[in-house]
Amino acid sequence: MPLPTVGRNHLVGLAIGEALTPFNAANAHLAVGDSVVAFAATQTDLQAATNKLRKAMDSTFPTRATNVLTFKSTFITTEANFAWDEIGVFNAAAAGVMLSRVVTPLGTKTSASSFALTHTVTFS
Repeated sequence: MPLPTVGRNHLVGLAIGEALTPFNAANAHLAVGDSVVAFAATQTDLQAATNKLRKAMDSTFPTRATNVLTFKSTFITTEANFAWDEIGVFNAAAAGVMLSRVVTPLGTKTSASSFALTHTVTFS
């Protein structure tokens, strides 16, 4: 999966010890939105105009297994009730750096259910 330029540059800075915000349990957020705009390396946020929401990590996430990072957030019945067409990983509840963005139709969430979203980022 390609990384947006801001996410790639942030990882490079973290690798050499720059004082940057990590994508750890205290900071990482999964985001969902309803935009179907194609991925572009220049993007710094989800592309949805209004229907988007960031959610903090579930307990014990994110995790790492060799070259795979796994992020998981649970969206309760009152949250993110719209079509889920894009996913992003951020290191802040607002603003911050977007590590990845994927455009994929996941269906429409309604207030009738909670959704647990798991997203992986593989480095190869």
